[in-house]
Amino acid sequence: MRRLLLLTSTLLFVVTTGCSIRKMAITTLADALAASGDVYASDDDPELVRDALPFALKTFDTLLAEAPDHQGLRLAACQGYTQYAYAFVELEAARLEPVDYRGANQRRDRALKLYLRAREHCVHALNRVVPGTSTRLALAPEEALGGFRVDDVPLLYWTGASWGSAISAGLDRPELVADRPAVRALLERALELDPDWGEGALHEAMIALDGLPATMGGSLERAREHYERALELSGGDRPGPYVMWANVVSVKQQDREEFERLLQKALAVDPDRRRSERLRTLITQERARLLLKQADELFLDDLEDLNDPDEENR
Repeated sequence: MRRLLLLTSTLLFVVTTGCSIRKMAITTLADALAASGDVYASDDDPELVRDALPFALKTFDTLLAEAPDHQGLRLAACQGYTQYAYAFVELEAARLEPVDYRGANQRRDRALKLYLRAREHCVHALNRVVPGTSTRLALAPEEALGGFRVDDVPLLYWTGASWGSAISAGLDRPELVADRPAVRALLERALELDPDWGEGALHEAMIALDGLPATMGGSLERAREHYERALELSGGDRPGPYVMWANVVSVKQQDREEFERLLQKALAVDPDRRRSERLRTLITQERARLLLKQADELFLDDLEDLNDPDEENR
């Protein structure tokens, strides 16, 4: 936080200086912010981070207005908006749904807008690496990404993550759902270049895609391979693979026993085992708790039992 305040103070100073000095100062500040990484990742207070992140994100936007082609800052903005929408806005929608359906929908709509904003940051950066990439992704996604190299894997991942999250949040928008092949192309290209990147993050993301029906390009066999590889690369110290499989595959197969067992495994992960990812672990575990509370709504057999006259007589 001290670093962020110092950088912001610098920003306020440089906007009043001469043009060349101002550009140099803005570039230096953008470099520092982009290289600082996820300064909130090790925090153990999600509420504090939730309140602080919007200020940081708007700082990114202010700098990008002055340095629109700064690749590091574009990626940081894409990552930041995606994480903020997923960790706080969508999570709040899930908490609200049982008591305030309209409020939950409003937050989901906001999350969608944030995901789309994140995607635009990443797509801008993609087009800077290889001009015309966004057009090729729309026309022939399987052929669009051959010019990207191993250094571009974080950009490919976060573009896919923001875009895929937007699709999940906007399933009632056909123009978004039609973009699934582009998301698959981004993540598969990243896997080709560095399959172990992010200690399983790519494989975890692929569970969601391959957990789809076969008619939509999914494959349960491939999904299981990605799940097992994600667990192997993370050493079982991340709750994400358990929550992803439970939410995507266990629900689809209506396997409540597996669903609950995997979510309990996610909750058993010690957040301090990976201090650099403590915030991510805490937020994923909160999502696991919410899924457990929703189990009666997610598993149809339980609903059928409630409506079965014979069950009432037993």
